[in-house]
Amino acid sequence: MSWEHELFALLDDLEGQAAAAWEDEREAELADRARAEYGSVTLASRMMASVGHDVAIDLPHVGRLEGRLARVGEGWCLLSAQGQDWVVPLRFVSAVRGASERSVPDVAWSPVDRLGLGAALRRIGDAGERCLVHLVDGSRHEAWVQRVGADFAEWRATSGETFLVPYDALVAVQRRED
Repeated sequence: MSWEHELFALLDDLEGQAAAAWEDEREAELADRARAEYGSVTLASRMMASVGHDVAIDLPHVGRLEGRLARVGEGWCLLSAQGQDWVVPLRFVSAVRGASERSVPDVAWSPVDRLGLGAALRRIGDAGERCLVHLVDGSRHEAWVQRVGADFAEWRATSGETFLVPYDALVAVQRRED
């Protein structure tokens, strides 16, 4: 083999090594970017992609609820489980099973999807639905939503007593059949 062929073979070999090294570096960079991007994915965005799917949601003092995820809003979700509807603030969800592998970023949510927990509670109040209110201390109260404030809801118990519940104390609201 002539020295020219040997030189071209060496250069081809070096070029192949450089391409392989670049590909390894690119794969590492893409993996690093994917990890960093996933850091911006929220529970709500994963659950938004799961609307219409059957999921299981674990809640303190309530246990596991299994049903169809009907809606996700800003900080809450609506689950149709065991023949009843549950409004669940996401901050108390301890685990979700059966969620989609995908996510829907906040920028893709409709204006209706951006409504907060207060809007969901106002809807329950407007419908006059009796509820079982599950609180963070493990207590439960059968009541109707009377009014909804910025960070709390006013409820009327079956005894007629009125009480206020801050959103931060609300684990779930279970719609009750009258």
